[in-house]
Amino acid sequence: MKMVNLKINGQDVSVPEGTTVLDAAKKAGIRIPTLCYLRDINAIGACRVCVVEVKGARSLVASCVYPVSEGMEVTTNSQRVIDSRRTTVELILSDHKKECLSCVRNGNCELQTLSEELRCDGEKFKGAVSDYPIDASTPYIVRDNNKCVLCRRCVAACKNYQGIAVIGANARGFDTHIACAFEKSLADVPCVGCGQCIAACPTGALHE
Repeated sequence: MKMVNLKINGQDVSVPEGTTVLDAAKKAGIRIPTLCYLRDINAIGACRVCVVEVKGARSLVASCVYPVSEGMEVTTNSQRVIDSRRTTVELILSDHKKECLSCVRNGNCELQTLSEELRCDGEKFKGAVSDYPIDASTPYIVRDNNKCVLCRRCVAACKNYQGIAVIGANARGFDTHIACAFEKSLADVPCVGCGQCIAACPTGALHE
């Protein structure tokens, strides 16, 4: 297998060709925060939390989908990178139901952890806020889109683990939300209640 040599934060790293920057950094013991990424299930580079700086690149790149190349020089912790991640998380928080103290995922929420790490409070951006009804139509899954971050991890888990794909992204732009086809409730689609979507969810948008 062909090996590729690169530098991450000045550290020499050698990984197999085709490895992503995220996995290369992990091998080097360097943590890059993620939100939409779920290993082997969801790697779409959508949330932009995992962005890094690559020497010579015009813009920051999503490390979860960006492949390494020979001689590449990557910086994961520059001020530009940190500012970008902070802005991304602030934008997510601006349309997020902030009731952490009463949330079932309080203390075990990836968005909460990221917010604390980046010192985000969700007050930077003000504007329209989504308001979705809670779907508690089944005895095994409660779905609250007001806490959804549109990472699509639940969508990937439902499709790739169970092969059912009863949920997906509906609408566009600000109105984009995760739901069943034709806005049906979970009780009205062939959901088997496996709970894989709950396990995949990084926030309290899905819980038992």
